[in-house]
Amino acid sequence: MAELPHRPVALRTVESPLPAVVAHGRQVGLGALGRAVAALGRLAARHPAGWRWTARRHHPALDALADAHAWAVCARAARQVPAYRDFLRAHPTGVRRRLTDFPETDKRSYVLAHDVAARCRHGRLPSRGVIVDESAGSAGQPFNWPRGERELHAVHRDIAGYTGLVFPMRRPFVINAYSMGAWATGTTTGAAMARIAVVKNTGPDLGKIIDTLREFGPDFDYLVTAYPPFLKHLRDRLDAEGFPWTRYRVAASCGGEAMTEALRDYLEQRFTLVRSAYGASDLSIGIGAETRFTVWLRRRLQTDRGLRDALLGAGEQRLPMVFQYNPFATYLETNQRRELLCTVTGGDVLQPRLRYNVGDEALLVSYQRAVDLVCADPVRRAELRTALAAERMTLPLLLLFGRSDSTISYLGANLYPQDVEYGLYVGNPYAAEISRFCLALVEDATLESRPVIHLELRRPLTAPQRAALADACRLGVRRHLTSVSRDFAQSLVEDATAGDLRVELHAPGTGPFAGQQKIKNSYLVR
Repeated sequence: MAELPHRPVALRTVESPLPAVVAHGRQVGLGALGRAVAALGRLAARHPAGWRWTARRHHPALDALADAHAWAVCARAARQVPAYRDFLRAHPTGVRRRLTDFPETDKRSYVLAHDVAARCRHGRLPSRGVIVDESAGSAGQPFNWPRGERELHAVHRDIAGYTGLVFPMRRPFVINAYSMGAWATGTTTGAAMARIAVVKNTGPDLGKIIDTLREFGPDFDYLVTAYPPFLKHLRDRLDAEGFPWTRYRVAASCGGEAMTEALRDYLEQRFTLVRSAYGASDLSIGIGAETRFTVWLRRRLQTDRGLRDALLGAGEQRLPMVFQYNPFATYLETNQRRELLCTVTGGDVLQPRLRYNVGDEALLVSYQRAVDLVCADPVRRAELRTALAAERMTLPLLLLFGRSDSTISYLGANLYPQDVEYGLYVGNPYAAEISRFCLALVEDATLESRPVIHLELRRPLTAPQRAALADACRLGVRRHLTSVSRDFAQSLVEDATAGDLRVELHAPGTGPFAGQQKIKNSYLVR
């Protein structure tokens, strides 16, 4: 009998639902434990001393709980927030057992697609106890962000706790120079600082700030809160009026935009200490903040190529801002494009922001990994002990590069406003004459595109003074770009005219600065 040909039998494997149930149950359990840890942290943070205690005791083992806590926040919002429930229906991914199973949200896909009430818990905007903040509209359109009373109190506690740790003051007096009104930063900062200090909300008014310093005198420890460019305006104005800096103790806290180490050095010639914080009106103004450790690390990255390659990746030429952040207050991730995703995890958030893409490019590094990389070199290890001696925070690190489109591309090199700022201020004897700057790429008569650095002057200058200022800025920027950008340096080797950077000077409020708001600078002319 002929043997029948063998046909393999296709076996259909039926997956048992048990592993999925177990995994889901484990995630629920971790989420509950994460909520418990977050609740204990909020309880401790009710007093600045408690905030300091928790910030100094964050352990890497807590990161998994922070992830599970963020997952639980998203799962809860799926039940309670109508807009988010509809958003998830439009983005089906099956059972969401991990945080990454929840889709990203952003202004276009989520905020603009759903009304204010639908984005609130239970689809209701409370009739009282709500403060509405307005974002500056730097992306082209202002947005409104309602925040409940308890949510704001949590933000105030974080700001007060950080300030008490990083700016130890015997008789604290805060001069709040952020813009007031509907802008989130100014009003929130003023209310937060009132928990720990005497506060005067002057707004960005140089005259009022100078009058306040003189009237209350040098017996207070002053902290000026403002955007970085305004702090430069304040220093230059006080210098021009012969302010007795040595009799006063004046520190500064800033945010809203990146600050270079060149500008920090310039400011700290007068201010006792200058530190930045990171936030966004969409989310919270207190997401991350600089410490002595992060400032030391950033400055070390400027000159230590080995550490830079190990921490940022081989060939990375940009110098990010470096902050520490609490993952139980704002859980951070990055996607495949290295864009920052934020989940505000506080249980009192009126409008939950869930895996929200704010449009910033970033890297996230654990505190222990950063310390291990630093300690690989004995010289760095010795410096690190000094850098950690003061605040001793063990929170993870946020390395922020800023908006991914904030560049001008020139001969294959990306020119960043931060690098231009270094060149304008480092070793420049005319730095005090610069009010602000912006960049443009302009096609000349030969049809070649050249970068143009527009400078707004603080006061009228003679022709020789203008020429000297323009030359100093042109040489300083070219020198710094050559040192930090391999692409720019190579372009000079291939074509000597590539270093022909144009510098144009403008009277206050003229040229590309006409009509610009003074709250925050715009660094690119499109």
